[in-house]
This record gives sequence, C-alpha cells and structure tokens, in this order.
Amino acid sequence: MKSQGLASTDKLEQTARNVLLHQLSKSPKSSKELSEILANREIPAEIAEPVIQRFIEVGLIDDLAVAESFVNHRSRQLKAKRVIAYELKKKGVDDAIIEQATDQIEHSDQEIANMVAAKRIRSLKNLEEQVVRRRLMGFLQRRGFSGEISSRAISFAIDGLKLGDNEHS
Repeated sequence: MKSQGLASTDKLEQTARNVLLHQLSKSPKSSKELSEILANREIPAEIAEPVIQRFIEVGLIDDLAVAESFVNHRSRQLKAKRVIAYELKKKGVDDAIIEQATDQIEHSDQEIANMVAAKRIRSLKNLEEQVVRRRLMGFLQRRGFSGEISSRAISFAIDGLKLGDNEHS
C-alpha cells in the first residue's frame, strides 16, 4: 500500500513538472500564477510548492525577469507606472520585485502623459477645446494617470497644438 502512495506522489510531481513546463513554454509567468494553475489542476500544495521551488532554483521561474519583461512591454504602451504596478500585483508578484522592475521605467508619469496627450490631440484638433479637454481627460485616466497629471498633460498638448498652428499660419 505504501508503494502505491509513493507512485501516486511521483506521478503528481511529474504532472506538476509537465504542467509548469507547458505553461512556461507558452509565456513567462510568475511563481504565484503557476501555483494557482497547479491548484486548479488539483495538484496538492505539498507537492506543487517543492516543484515550483526547484524550478526557481534552476532558473526556469524568475519573478523578476517576468516583472521586467512585463514592465518593458507595458511602458511601450505608454501606461502609467501605478497601473503597471497594479497589474503586476494582480499577477502575484512581490512588492519588492514590483518596485525594482518599475524603477527601470525611464520616463516619469508626467512625461508619459505629455507624450500620450500630444499624440492623441492630433486626432482631436478639429473639435472644440472643451470637447478636446474632456476626451483627453478620459483617455489619460483610462491609462491610469491621476487627474492632476492628466490636467497638466492636456494643457501641455493644447499649448503645443496652439504653437503648432501659429507656426503654420
């Protein structure tokens, strides 16, 4: 009877390894995400956790690398730092790793919001200023920028648009 229990444990460990390898081949994932996937596959935590730890030891699971890759991707989409941090938190990444990864964003939220507003205002330039302000505010806030940062970015973009119009007149 005991050997049957060992065989079952070995089989569950092998299943856990196979699931992890399959998941990691699709896309990088945090250790928390992988732990949840194993739990959903009904692999007990006492089997899953040592397998995950072993994958971490050999470098197959690296939460910092996942976080840095995620930050790099999201910052190219011109998202606010706090939105990126929130998304990483939802992925189960540790706060210290989130801070380390988001510290690598080269632009401040204000600089990013200015870039976003300046780019977006081009498609709104034929509208009344109040409509432009309202639409830009909604757009920037959906990207995670605070009201204060959004207001400054909108003023920056509108001033730039007015200067641009004066140059072409």
